[in-house]
Amino acid sequence: MSIVLTPLHYIYLIFILIIIAAMIKKRDISLICIIGILLLGLVGTGSLYHSTMGVFNSFVYATKELMPTIFIISVIVAMSHVLIESGINEEIVYPFKGIIKNYWIAYWVIGIVMMLLSWFFWPSPAVALVGLLFLPIAKKAGLPVIGVAISMNLFGHGIALSSDYVIQAAPKLTADAAGIPVSSVVSASIPLVITMGLVTTITAFYLLRKDIKSGKISTEYTIGDETDEQKPSLVSLSKNLKRVLALITLVLFIVDIFVMYTAKLQGGDATALIGGTAIFILSLISIITYKNEALEKITDNLVKGLQFGFKIFGIVIPIAAFFYLGDSAFTEIYGKILPANSNGIVNDLGVCLANLVPLNAAVASTTLTVVGAITGLDGSGFSGISLAGSVAKLFSTAIGGGVATLTALGQIAAIWVGGGTIIPWAVIPVAAICGVDPFELAKKNIKPVIIGLIVTTIVAMFLI
Repeated sequence: MSIVLTPLHYIYLIFILIIIAAMIKKRDISLICIIGILLLGLVGTGSLYHSTMGVFNSFVYATKELMPTIFIISVIVAMSHVLIESGINEEIVYPFKGIIKNYWIAYWVIGIVMMLLSWFFWPSPAVALVGLLFLPIAKKAGLPVIGVAISMNLFGHGIALSSDYVIQAAPKLTADAAGIPVSSVVSASIPLVITMGLVTTITAFYLLRKDIKSGKISTEYTIGDETDEQKPSLVSLSKNLKRVLALITLVLFIVDIFVMYTAKLQGGDATALIGGTAIFILSLISIITYKNEALEKITDNLVKGLQFGFKIFGIVIPIAAFFYLGDSAFTEIYGKILPANSNGIVNDLGVCLANLVPLNAAVASTTLTVVGAITGLDGSGFSGISLAGSVAKLFSTAIGGGVATLTALGQIAAIWVGGGTIIPWAVIPVAAICGVDPFELAKKNIKPVIIGLIVTTIVAMFLI
């Protein structure tokens, strides 16, 4: 697998390093990404006007890719408005209040529920459901909002998405690339997923508890004007009516879960079902709650939801636009400029790294983790896992075995990094629902995830 690196690859790599350095110094990186997009276009096309167009087109591409997530967040926030103003949200979470009595229990219960739902429906629709149900409970239990976000992230976008035991989209991609059965990747991933999951979640909780005790993180909730700090409402519903509407809301989402399972809906389809249901609930409760003002209130809440969604995602679009260029977006925006055998800038860099290192079990495991992490930098997690499977196949041939373990390791590294735990533009769904800064959430996740990857890589060395 021979890949020739071009100036475009080196420019992209240099800008990644600059972006990482800027993030460490807590500086905004939008301008850096815009300059990177412009320079890539200028070097690739040799045309100033084509590269200028490419900046705008990359923004459009990123927005199209993010639009389903923007909309699901927006409609959930819109629905939350009417649930909070009517007091129905208090009735929804009432049954859970007796179980979650402190922030310890809240952290683990929220995470486990998120993991279970994400195994069946993937994290995006699960985020909406878990956030809606558990944020108010976590508030009363004393779990900081950043703690809720960390728990949802690590258990959903980390453990569940990287293992993907139910839907099996991830292991199928890696298994096909490695030329082995899906069942082999799933089996080999079990000890690695357990190791990664335990190390990251326990480490994250330890650091969170330490910050709470030292006063670095307040247990006071500040979820944001759009989702929590509602003005006192003149709406007055009877307790029985609130309970009935709360029951209807829960039943409708439970029906969604049943439909997603029986109809095998996943990804965008599952998100669309949750979103459509949220719009229906928003409309139904608004009609009952606001009566003659329902038409105006529905529109008003939808607008508020969309304003919240675009406010959150606005700062992410330039960043996502740059990193999408590392994959198939580059060809779509600038044309076929990369070498004929190129699999995208990011994947090419991963292949070259794999070709540069000497091979044994330790080096192979370390390289698969690094290759997986590099391919996850685009914020997808899935774009580079086929490469991980291909590299695992090459390495296993050289060292005489371990293809399933290496494949599973590359898959875990790629998805933990890019699937939504430490890339700021990938943690947006959880950050938006919880009302936290995505960069702050990514920063909190970095240390547990890095420690987890190191320990998991060491375990893999002994399993090969």
